[in-house]
Amino acid sequence: MTNDFLILEIKKMNLFLLTVGSLLSIVNPLGTIPVFVGLTEGKEKKQITKIAFWTSINTLIILLLSFFLGKYMLSFFGISLNALKIAGGLIITSSGYALLTGSFNKHKGMKKGVKDDAFSRSDVSLTPLAIPMLAGPGAISLLITYNEVYHFNIDKLVIMGSIVSVSVITFALLNISRLIVKILGASGINALSRIIGFIIIAIGVEFILSTLLYLSENIIR
Repeated sequence: MTNDFLILEIKKMNLFLLTVGSLLSIVNPLGTIPVFVGLTEGKEKKQITKIAFWTSINTLIILLLSFFLGKYMLSFFGISLNALKIAGGLIITSSGYALLTGSFNKHKGMKKGVKDDAFSRSDVSLTPLAIPMLAGPGAISLLITYNEVYHFNIDKLVIMGSIVSVSVITFALLNISRLIVKILGASGINALSRIIGFIIIAIGVEFILSTLLYLSENIIR
């Protein structure tokens, strides 16, 4: 009984760490820090904390909705899980490549016209910060896939806890964004973003390869 309980706890912890690691890499709050600092330029600390808080809350809501309601969208449009995993893998890979090549903001749609519009907004916590900067297509497709793969209620609770944890980490990083920029500098953040980009590419490729392997095995059978 004790061994079974221990194995279950280890499985839950592994799933938690896997989800937090994957989701945190794809959400990538560190890569959003330069944009966040630019959009909150000239604001007081209290205002920055408020924007960081609502950005993380909006991100949490979008990710939870994606996790629980995404499967109904798949059914409505007649999209199979394997097709989603391949498409999601391509999106995740392209996001990682954008980070690796330093074109993350453009990849997220933050072109000049969008930036000008963002700077003119009174509230930037939902757009462009929560979506598409943080809760983008890569994170959404990842969570829809997880919902289809993990069927047990305990697994879903663990993934929910992971989503909450990532949102809390996002709030903490955005709240101290100016300190991070001061310590690391633009070059330090850029270097970290490139490392994260490489990890994200690996996650995307793993998504695609595992799906292709699964399909090939079924064809052979």
